[in-house]
Amino acid sequence: MTPNPSASSCHPPRDSIVVLGIGNVLWADEGFGVRCVEALQQRVVFDSDADDAPEVQLIDGGTQGLYLVQHVQAADCLLIFDAIDYGLEPGTLKCIADDDVPRFMGAKKMSLHQTGFQEVLMLAQLTGQYPREVLLIGCQPEELEDYGGSLRPTVRRAMEQALALGLDALRRWGARPVPRTTPLTARECITFAELELARYEDERPPEEVACRRGDARFFPAAGAEDSTAGTA
Repeated sequence: MTPNPSASSCHPPRDSIVVLGIGNVLWADEGFGVRCVEALQQRVVFDSDADDAPEVQLIDGGTQGLYLVQHVQAADCLLIFDAIDYGLEPGTLKCIADDDVPRFMGAKKMSLHQTGFQEVLMLAQLTGQYPREVLLIGCQPEELEDYGGSLRPTVRRAMEQALALGLDALRRWGARPVPRTTPLTARECITFAELELARYEDERPPEEVACRRGDARFFPAAGAEDSTAGTA
């Protein structure tokens, strides 16, 4: 007896698109990639009702490094937003595609998360589970050494063009973004509610009372080194 074909055999599997924002929102312009994905989720949803519409997954990759490899391996198309040191004017955007992406991310690292993500891409290549298309949309940062700081105005303005470039790429890959009509719930948000850009900027302490070089608990008090130098 010939078995009835299943529903899955009647339609080819959908493409999977992964949109990944990487970086650290606690270090000023390092948060550019995460902020782009956060804004994208707040503004659009992806129509996936049609059988040929790809599935689109938005991910706050943060600084997770190798933990992101499963997402890269599962993607047919991968869109990455990140702050990249191109050696250009702050706020300048530059797009890198396909095989140039892992090589470029390893050329001039400005943080540990880029080292980790270069390894993610290389591991995906070695396993033979690498996206068909990859696009990196990078923004030249202005300021990184500002713990608890936010995006500088120049970099924040660049987000609009970065999102437009990202949406163009998603449409080329078959995605169908439509404007979001209902606000996100706390459960739906891909970033922690406390770190959402507007709330983060409203609630962070003013610069004059906040340590912008790291956690003040781990800095020696003024003169502490001098007072202990001769006690050995």
